[in-house]
Amino acid sequence: MKNYLTILAFVVSAFLPATLWAQSESRIHLLHSDRLYHDTEIDARAQILVGNVQFRHDDVLMYCDSALFYEASNSLDAFGNVRMNQGDTLSLAGDVLFYNGLDKLARVRNNVVLVHGKTTLYTDSLDYDRLYNVGYFFEGGHLVTQDNDMTSDWGEYRPETKVAVFNYNVHLVSPAPPQKARTTLLTDTLYYNTVTSVANARGPSTIDDGGCHIYTELGYMNSKNNDLTLLNRSEMSNNGKKLIGDSIVWNSVDSIGEAFGNVVYTDVLNKNAMTGNYCYYDDKTGYSLGTDSACILDFSQGPDTMYMHADSIKMYTFDIKTDSVYRTMHAFHRVRMYRKDMQGVCDSLFYTTKDSMMIMYKDPIVWTGSQQLLGEEIQAFMNDSTIDSIYVLRQTLSCERMDSLHYNQVAGHEMHSYMENGELKMTHVIGNVIVNYFPLDEDSLMVAMNHMESTEMKMFMGKNRKIRKIWMPAATGTFYPIPMIPAGVRFLENFQWFDYVRPTSPQDIFVWRGKAKGSELKKSVQRKVPLQKLNSKNKKHGIVQDSGAKEI
Repeated sequence: MKNYLTILAFVVSAFLPATLWAQSESRIHLLHSDRLYHDTEIDARAQILVGNVQFRHDDVLMYCDSALFYEASNSLDAFGNVRMNQGDTLSLAGDVLFYNGLDKLARVRNNVVLVHGKTTLYTDSLDYDRLYNVGYFFEGGHLVTQDNDMTSDWGEYRPETKVAVFNYNVHLVSPAPPQKARTTLLTDTLYYNTVTSVANARGPSTIDDGGCHIYTELGYMNSKNNDLTLLNRSEMSNNGKKLIGDSIVWNSVDSIGEAFGNVVYTDVLNKNAMTGNYCYYDDKTGYSLGTDSACILDFSQGPDTMYMHADSIKMYTFDIKTDSVYRTMHAFHRVRMYRKDMQGVCDSLFYTTKDSMMIMYKDPIVWTGSQQLLGEEIQAFMNDSTIDSIYVLRQTLSCERMDSLHYNQVAGHEMHSYMENGELKMTHVIGNVIVNYFPLDEDSLMVAMNHMESTEMKMFMGKNRKIRKIWMPAATGTFYPIPMIPAGVRFLENFQWFDYVRPTSPQDIFVWRGKAKGSELKKSVQRKVPLQKLNSKNKKHGIVQDSGAKEI
């Protein structure tokens, strides 16, 4: 029997936690009290201590005005000016303390103040677990650090990791940086590191830093460097502008932000938007960059939205702090545009709000209905987001498809087209003008082709894009009945119909289709001018002679 009990004791001791044995041996020691007595009417189990009461338990010192000390249960109840010091780093104060030396649990009530380094926690009810080194508050808490103030209904603080957790009605206020409004954060769950000053908000959360309003369900705010990292499709809005992305990085002092993944930027006031997978924005300078499936949307014309895609889209703002502020947009490489009534492609595009001018570079093409317009450079001047006039420069070609075999064609050096309420009213072609025109009879039947050549042409349009009048100063031409059109005359030398390049939908702008090999515009022959040089013989007479030519 004796051997059996010995073995049993050994087994029990092996499976019991070491901390339990340590707890049983760790006693609370009474260090001082002005008065000590027993009163069975108050509590027969307790020693009653009054005046400058001091206890020690392990490395913790406890102070109070009076106490009930339960030596048998290794516990105490302390009252009045309660203080609890753990080492040199943590202090805890309140009006009432209930402390159990076995489980090392301190329950502090009323006017509770926990101080750990430069972190202070205010509450009315705090349970501090010394075994796991964590304090729990559950009747409202207020945490103050160098960088932030935080309040919540429930929460905890861990001195060892210096991490606080807040739950329910969490309110964080960060002091205002220079020349900025203070930042406030509202959430239901917040993790805060008092060393790094990084706040991690989880669940539906809102952040306001003056002008900017943020919604996130997973966000990190660093109060030391004013960085915000927002995940899970967060939103930022400011003065009618909204930014949404899978992840967003924002600095409230520098006003610089980056957005990644399915980015949507909307400007309600200016009725435009930008989408893509990456966006960079500098609010101070007004500079922005969009790339990786970047797309500009213009919905100023009601339901008929303009979609434009390019490899990269940059925007610059000038005179940003003046009444003369204006912006420029640079879209480059593989630009494609789509609107129901107009489509376009080019390599690069420039737009400025200063004079509402858009320029398309390198093999630009514009389609409107059955018409195609191309040249080396296309300039469009806007009026309230509608095209007011179009200039096509060098190697100009305008085509209108009548059917699969017949096309109205106009070629020249320059072409100026003028609109009214979105309808073409007049086209002015200058230099080496060649025209193939298929007039219609009264029954809208095509009976002939008129081939004309001139130095200049003006074409006036009526309703439904019908030609009302054509003017030429002097022209040579031939009128060919349809069956008698020569094979080499039906199409102008530079005729190309690029229907296979044309965008067909908003989704199609992301699919690049270049011109077929050999159909690109030929390099322009640049004019030559005399290179002027003074020789030694004629210098004194001021005579200039030609000495060759140079391409410019």
